[in-house]
Amino acid sequence: MLKEFKEFAMRGNVVDMAVGIIIGAAFGTIIAALVSEILMPPIGLLLGNVDFSNLFIVLKEGKMAGPYATVAAAKAAGAVTLNYGMFVNTVVNFLIVAFAIFFLIRGMNSLKQKEETPAAATTKECPHCLSAIPIKATRCGHCTSELKAA
Repeated sequence: MLKEFKEFAMRGNVVDMAVGIIIGAAFGTIIAALVSEILMPPIGLLLGNVDFSNLFIVLKEGKMAGPYATVAAAKAAGAVTLNYGMFVNTVVNFLIVAFAIFFLIRGMNSLKQKEETPAAATTKECPHCLSAIPIKATRCGHCTSELKAA
């Protein structure tokens, strides 16, 4: 049974999928850092010093009454919050990953189309003996029949 599992796990598709998942998770982490640390601070600055990670609505007060300055302070007080700022960050993360995947798939499709384009024909078939002959031939090299100019 262990041998069968090893054969299954070492097949090309399984290993490729595992590598893809690991790279995807790492890519997601990089994008999350890009959004929260590089993109959102300038956007927040443009919108009047808004920190998107601390945008929230208190649904239920905690043991200590609000207002709470941060999500962490609200959580520490036991308040129930709706963290819509983190949702905005997550949506921006998703959009960046979606665009990156779109451009990756688009590039792969264009490469695939270039590979699939058939080469121009260099031979034609002799109508008399059905042998392959050069496309510009005026006489068949096999049966010596004269061919009509195409």
